[in-house]
Order: sequence, then structure tokens, then C-alpha cells
Amino acid sequence: MVATYTIFGRQVGAHVLALTTLGTTFAGIYLAMPAKTKEKESGPPINAGSKDEEKFIQYAYTPKRKPPIGIGLRSPARRRD
Repeated sequence: MVATYTIFGRQVGAHVLALTTLGTTFAGIYLAMPAKTKEKESGPPINAGSKDEEKFIQYAYTPKRKPPIGIGLRSPARRRD
């Protein structure tokens, strides 16, 4: 037994109305959000002597680069019996 509502002369269940409302709300929010654009950060000029050195500098000084897991972290001391 589902509560039904008459919309445009058709019987529509309450669960259908709820899911439609949620879907429309989330779709509207998603479509209203601005598009993501990748902004290239420009830094100071790289004065490298060779292409290899330039690649190394770009790799070493890349902002927002995450360190590998486990580096700089200490594991808890283990108890040895």
C-alpha cells in the first residue's frame, strides 16, 4: 500500500516523487557548479644548464606533490619479549 498522488491525471507513488525530487535537486546542484579549470602556476624562470637538470628541477620543486608513504613517519615502538 503506497500513498499515491494524482499529477496531470496520473497516479504517482510517493516514493517516485521522493526519488524524482532528490534526483532533480542533485542534478541541479551538479549542473550549477562551475567547471573545473586547471590553472598552471607560473614560478620563477628555471636557469638550467641542460634538459636533464631542467627536468630534475621541475620534478623536485613541483608544488602540491605528495611524499611517498612511510617517509618521515615513525612506526610505533614494537615490544620485544
